[in-house]
Amino acid sequence: MAHLWQVWLPCLVTLLVALSLPNSQARVTIENSVRSAVFFSPEFVLGPGSVENKFYYDIGFPRGHIALKDFNAEVVDEVGNPIPLHETYLHHWVVYRYYQRKGVEVQEANDTDLIKVRNSGLCDNGLWQYFGSGSETRRTATHVPDPYGIEVGNPAEIPPGYEEKWLLNVHAIDTRGVEDRLGCTECRCDLYNVTRDENGEPLSPGYTGGMECCHYQTQCRLKEGFESVKRSLFMRYTVKWVDWDTSIKPVKIFVFDVTDTWKKVDASTGHATEHHCLVEYDVESCSAAGETNDGCTDSRRVNLTMPTGGSVIYGVGHQHTGGIGSTLYGEDGRVICSSIPTYGEGSEAGNETGYIVGMSTCYPYPGSVKISTGETLVLVSNYSMGRQRHTGVMGLFSILVADASPVEKHAVMTISVFLWGVAFLFGIAIAIAVVAVVYRKWRARKTGYQSITT
Repeated sequence: MAHLWQVWLPCLVTLLVALSLPNSQARVTIENSVRSAVFFSPEFVLGPGSVENKFYYDIGFPRGHIALKDFNAEVVDEVGNPIPLHETYLHHWVVYRYYQRKGVEVQEANDTDLIKVRNSGLCDNGLWQYFGSGSETRRTATHVPDPYGIEVGNPAEIPPGYEEKWLLNVHAIDTRGVEDRLGCTECRCDLYNVTRDENGEPLSPGYTGGMECCHYQTQCRLKEGFESVKRSLFMRYTVKWVDWDTSIKPVKIFVFDVTDTWKKVDASTGHATEHHCLVEYDVESCSAAGETNDGCTDSRRVNLTMPTGGSVIYGVGHQHTGGIGSTLYGEDGRVICSSIPTYGEGSEAGNETGYIVGMSTCYPYPGSVKISTGETLVLVSNYSMGRQRHTGVMGLFSILVADASPVEKHAVMTISVFLWGVAFLFGIAIAIAVVAVVYRKWRARKTGYQSITT
């Protein structure tokens, strides 16, 4: 009996410790000074064809003055099994940062009690997230390379009487047993039998598909007679961070949208149109566009002026099914970053056939890709038109930009010194060789001997 107690006591202690942790946090690990924690969103329940699209305030998140290094997320069931996209389609997830007045509950908060902490640009009417992704989330790199980090939790930036918190939005669609899986994931209004948006307002004339038709608790049409059970799901997300110190180089987050209706400042009036981003758009089929080639492409582009410049250290695009890649160009036509989707080829989570399961990313050498303040950038988003019309697609692009740092300057200086050193040594070698040849010729004339190697 004593032996059994010795065996079970450590297990009991471990269980009690685990139960004492916050529900959203599984554990914190530390590796090479980088801390990592796994969190879970509140539970959401989906049945076949149903939609989750809620905002969860004050989610589990690292606290304090830190530098964020990575953020990954996926949908799992109640025992932690990853859910494939052909069962629950992850339309998108986004994480926002905000300040909340102390002592005020979210349900009772007014406009002054909650302060948005936006990224650095550019959309005025949305897209103020710090992190976000969609179906590509499992196979898209998101880490911030050293010595850079996304600075949060700086006490000097938090208004007196407020505290920093985080908000999560999950938009997921259960497509088990639906009549048209692609139509449901693209939120075609006829499949949802929706004529009004989530605020009860009539849809705009000609609006046939998009997020206005697959809002919270809408239902996509099922195959006749299909029955299945509801299930509990969670967004599991992993955050990595380090404590803030002066050796870390802060980066700014910029999110661009190919549907941005922004226009340049009118020099005569000084008036500028706001960056009103539509976020989504439709892609017609080749036949509807008057084309007969199955390989025809819908190419959208927008010119955007960069408010502040710096060195690009990361870039990635976001597209939906049908996307074939997006590219951000500089004013002189140089490629700043090109992001290409990977489509799945199987049935397991992370490799689902027909879905975008990853987006390629850019990690330029520090200081090698720079954007000037006021430079006009060009964002291009390409979709394959084919025979299928696509509704509610997106053409977003995110980059992380750092000010020119001592690290970058040191790297450039090191390369310059190295090249000058190589040139100097090469010059010395040539000079020695020339002197040697001249000496041999002079000696040959003095002795009457002519070398066969000269």
